[in-house]
Amino acid sequence: MANRDVRLSLWSGTNFTGRRILFRRGGVAVRDLGAFRFDNVLSSFRLRNVVQSSQVTLVLFSRINFQGSFRVFRGSQNVANLGNFNFNNVTSSFILVGRNLTNVEIALIQSTGRPPRDILIIRQ
Repeated sequence: MANRDVRLSLWSGTNFTGRRILFRRGGVAVRDLGAFRFDNVLSSFRLRNVVQSSQVTLVLFSRINFQGSFRVFRGSQNVANLGNFNFNNVTSSFILVGRNLTNVEIALIQSTGRPPRDILIIRQ
């Protein structure tokens, strides 16, 4: 299962500094980062699929419940400063999966407020 191969590290500071939260698998939807006391503080992250580097998607949303503006990151990557994407200290919810979500799937998530099936949902 691809979700077992996904890793995500979130940092409160740019350049991978400050407080860190680590997810050791994909298939996770966090409706409100306030559950981790991490609402509107995300500044950098490392995203990877350790088996198939191209098969991972992270969608960051500016509002809780997968609403508001969003940024999509596909494939393994390190983002040292979300300010380069005009998204520093903005994230309130996110979805992480071990495959490539399409733009249509992301639009459906945003319009319904429901993540894809078979995903662990973390609420406040």
